[in-house]
Amino acid sequence: MDSRTVALIRTTFKAVAAEEGGPEKLARSFYAILFTEHPHVREFFPAALEAQRDRLVKAIAHVVDRLEEPERLLPFLAQLGRDHRKYGVRAEHYAAVGESLQAALRAYAGTELWTDEVERAWAEGIGVIADTMIGAAEQEDTPAYWTGTVIERREVLRNLAVVRLRLDEPMQYTAGQYMSVQIPSRPRMWRYLSPAVPANPNGEIEFHIRAVTGGWVSPAMVTHTEVGDTWLLGAPLGGLGMLRNTRRKMLMVGCGTGIAPLRAQLMAMTRRRSNPKVHLFLGGRHPCDLYDLPVLSELAVANKWLTVTPVVESDENPWWHYDPEDPPELPGIEPRRIGQIGRVVAAHGRWDDRDVQIVGSPSMIQTTKFRLMATGLPTKNIRHDPLL
Repeated sequence: MDSRTVALIRTTFKAVAAEEGGPEKLARSFYAILFTEHPHVREFFPAALEAQRDRLVKAIAHVVDRLEEPERLLPFLAQLGRDHRKYGVRAEHYAAVGESLQAALRAYAGTELWTDEVERAWAEGIGVIADTMIGAAEQEDTPAYWTGTVIERREVLRNLAVVRLRLDEPMQYTAGQYMSVQIPSRPRMWRYLSPAVPANPNGEIEFHIRAVTGGWVSPAMVTHTEVGDTWLLGAPLGGLGMLRNTRRKMLMVGCGTGIAPLRAQLMAMTRRRSNPKVHLFLGGRHPCDLYDLPVLSELAVANKWLTVTPVVESDENPWWHYDPEDPPELPGIEPRRIGQIGRVVAAHGRWDDRDVQIVGSPSMIQTTKFRLMATGLPTKNIRHDPLL
């Protein structure tokens, strides 16, 4: 796409999204048109669409912001295409989605903004997206989805559990990636999780899951999962992981269950002969949120290239977490810092010689990223998964 086409797409979307309630109205209109004009596609979506609508607008915004970066956008779209095979979608479904999206945008943009040239620009943009996703799906020879049996469930905190599964066949993924997961009690409601261990020939995979208050899926994963349950897993996604052809030192920043993709990478790195120095900052609101410190202690003791610094916002645990004994000091772990993790990391020193990875909530990622950029760290050195 040329710069004129990109500008038209971006301007139209920004104008619609800038209106009061614009993103939600756009998403509601899109699904209403899609299900009215193409009722057969309704079966691909969950009964409750609140989370789906929010994710749709964020995904469109992510793509629109990267139309001028095909080297980043096209691999992302290819991954989505491979992942969407789990729904059983075909080329005609992409056409239905594209037509419905254009109709929704046209309705909200109005006749002054939605010209014939804008119509052609969106048609070209949607065509590139659909062709990339369809092409990637057609070339893929791995399963459309994997089936996994729960072999262990361990409650770590009242709202956090570690779940280990054995897949029906091994999945090849890069340590640091994430994937969509569906549990039996929540059909068609896929949620993204990051494996906390590298891929292995036994097909065993481990997830760290925190129950989100008011969530549809995560509370059921944490409280109702039982050994023997069958989960479905989509294709691997995401671009985190060790960069190839570089020996640059690494800075990893993770909060809560955000340790999972970072921990998987550290475990994968222990299999290598040599590694660059890695400084990991692990954050939590309370000390009990640093539940994986014993594992990280073992990794740090065995691998001198790894430094681990725990960070908490409060030095006291919540009322519901009772621990009568002070936790023992763990070897290989630096003294605990108190404060907001982004501020602590930025104040620790200069990181402009590092490859940086940030994992956590969207607000934590953005705050930490901006604080590091304010110290002079180049944006190109910072990586995180899409904030969808």
